[in-house]
Amino acid sequence: MGRMNLLFNCINNTTGAVEGFCLVKSVQVKNNVKGTDYLDFVLADAGGDINAKLWDYNPTAHGSYAAGDIIKVRGTINLWKDIEQLKIDRIRHKKDEDAVDMSTIVASSPVDGEEMYRRIYEFAGTFSDNDLTRLTQYLLRGRKEAIARYPAALKLHHAERCGLMFHTGTMLEVAKKIVEVYKPLYPELSSDLVYCGIILHDIAKTEELEVSDLGIATAYSTRGQLMGHINMGVSMVEQAAAELQIPEELTTLISHILLSHHGVPEFGSPKFPMFPEAEIVSDVDMLDARMFEMYDALGGVRIGEFTERQWAMDNRQLYRHGHGAVQNDE
Repeated sequence: MGRMNLLFNCINNTTGAVEGFCLVKSVQVKNNVKGTDYLDFVLADAGGDINAKLWDYNPTAHGSYAAGDIIKVRGTINLWKDIEQLKIDRIRHKKDEDAVDMSTIVASSPVDGEEMYRRIYEFAGTFSDNDLTRLTQYLLRGRKEAIARYPAALKLHHAERCGLMFHTGTMLEVAKKIVEVYKPLYPELSSDLVYCGIILHDIAKTEELEVSDLGIATAYSTRGQLMGHINMGVSMVEQAAAELQIPEELTTLISHILLSHHGVPEFGSPKFPMFPEAEIVSDVDMLDARMFEMYDALGGVRIGEFTERQWAMDNRQLYRHGHGAVQNDE
């Protein structure tokens, strides 16, 4: 659990007191050894999260709080068993008149979700295969608000507001370059299948995840937990294809791309990619996820240092070298 580093400004260098706006990720009323109630929080902003305690909790004096609330707190950050913890001294809900940039409260992708949705929807209209255009745009239209706002995951890669559009848009740009290289070599390669598969590969994240109005994934839905977005996505495609009378073979090809886009069974795919377009979608999905995870982890270390072991990446320690175009370290 990492300390928040964007919003909490030091207001007293002597005592280490800090103050700022943040999001309540979770909160529980607990009882200490003396029998007194306290609130146990996990608070977050766009820079991370931190455990916080409000001791001697009195609902009348302090108010009531729930996950998803935006609050302002003042307190002191201390170490508890080598982990930073915030002791809250003052707390209140965000007021309407408070000028708060929500992108500093909620981790957000560097894209406008609605604008990216519009670009992807229009791009689907350029397919030479009209059936794939109809299928893709139909599924996009039915989930427009969620697609533009949702993260791409509960945790790990692109687990941030508008992360689904960021992930999908980046994948499309990478795939276009791959098609430029391989289409002249293998004219049978269907760029439409590649692009449709990329746009739809995570479409069921809009039903797999429970997401707040702020664009934060809070849990898996019951159906998402039981079925997963891969199976749910195939179901969506097959249902839409039946309504639109899409040819069976084309429906099967798109369904296979969704089934195989995680590459191997250990990552959740019941099938390995079995034709070139499916292989491209799977490889680009993995590449984009890994690039996000790597740079997200490397952002927390200095040039010349290693990250902690990344369990989502085979427990690798990543190294931050100094040969990039942009260097922010002093």
